[in-house]
Amino acid sequence: MSTAEIQDYLKTAIEVAKEAGEVVREAFYKEKSLQTKSNYADLVTETDQAVEKQIINSFKEKYPTHKFIGEETVAGGHKTEWTDDPTWIIDPIDGTTNFVHQIPHTCVCIGLSIKKQMVVGVVYAPILNEMYTGAKGQGAFCNGERISTSQQNDLKQAIIYLEGGSSREPDVLRRKCNIYQKVLQTTRGTRTLGSAAMNMVNVAKGSGDAYVEYGLHIWDFAASGVILIEAGGSMIDPSGGPVDFLSRRVLCASSQPLADQLSTTIPEHIEMERD
Repeated sequence: MSTAEIQDYLKTAIEVAKEAGEVVREAFYKEKSLQTKSNYADLVTETDQAVEKQIINSFKEKYPTHKFIGEETVAGGHKTEWTDDPTWIIDPIDGTTNFVHQIPHTCVCIGLSIKKQMVVGVVYAPILNEMYTGAKGQGAFCNGERISTSQQNDLKQAIIYLEGGSSREPDVLRRKCNIYQKVLQTTRGTRTLGSAAMNMVNVAKGSGDAYVEYGLHIWDFAASGVILIEAGGSMIDPSGGPVDFLSRRVLCASSQPLADQLSTTIPEHIEMERD
């Protein structure tokens, strides 16, 4: 694939993300119509559904043969089918709970995979007015300015992003607490933004050094993964192997040495039901 083709895809994704972000911004301070998915902590709003529909329709107009994986489409009963075909992977509002509670760390995520390789990623946080972009081999940017990771190599000096997730299963919570206690004991500190993508782009721009989560989905980290890698970061499975976008777990770090240190520090690895 040529650089020009990738640039065209990226330009389109940025335009679509901006349009979607306007819908999110307009609804942010208004009363929300809520539904739950897997449990009372797993929320969806009418805005999530409307934004995803708008995004898919925009891409279909320009790329009618492309495929789609969208959070709300899957929640509606469609299976996650990831093929070699050009596929747009969409999270209309990452950080829906933040969106509901008027916490600004919420974003539109759009990623493009070709032959199951991520080539374009756009994460747009409309309330913060931050547009993060990345394209394979072309670097990572925030609002047009190049970004890079901290390249931190010492776990004891690192800030790690962690998330509780939406699962309320007692065994999952117990095991996460065991993991997170160990992480807190061996690092400078932990932070939680309530959005996988926002955690990852903050690592990408050097505002924090690593992120690990169990229980997320491909649409939560496909787009931001491109940005992180292009910013000089590393993304692996928490066990230390290659990242698997359908495994519902990920470890990101500012550098490969830090990723390796964090992986070996984690006392156990939770097997999640695959997407």
